[in-house]
Amino acid sequence: MAGGLQRRQVETGKRYDVFHTDCPARDVVDHVTSRWGIWVLISLRSGNLRFYELRESIQGISEKMLSQTLRALVQDGLVWREVEPTTPPQVTYGLSEFGRDVGEPLTELFDRITQRLSPRTTG
Repeated sequence: MAGGLQRRQVETGKRYDVFHTDCPARDVVDHVTSRWGIWVLISLRSGNLRFYELRESIQGISEKMLSQTLRALVQDGLVWREVEPTTPPQVTYGLSEFGRDVGEPLTELFDRITQRLSPRTTG
């Protein structure tokens, strides 16, 4: 497994003003909460997937948008990417430790939403 590269190193204990336009955390939040970023993180929560498996699991995403989203999430260190040197190359993606940490509250959010929307039994 290859580790994702973070674009900016964060000093230990340093806090950022997330409301400031130059805040590096703001880019990561934008990528995570983008239209497709959330779906990629949720799809990878159950295990590593190849590119085509991710595309199949996220209905409505184009290959171009999936590639762009994955590239941003890999650069942010949320997702790792592994290329097997075959013809054609097989590319596998998975969540890094940081990605699992960020994805946990998203999973809780989706669980609450789906529980709320599921049909209730009356009795």
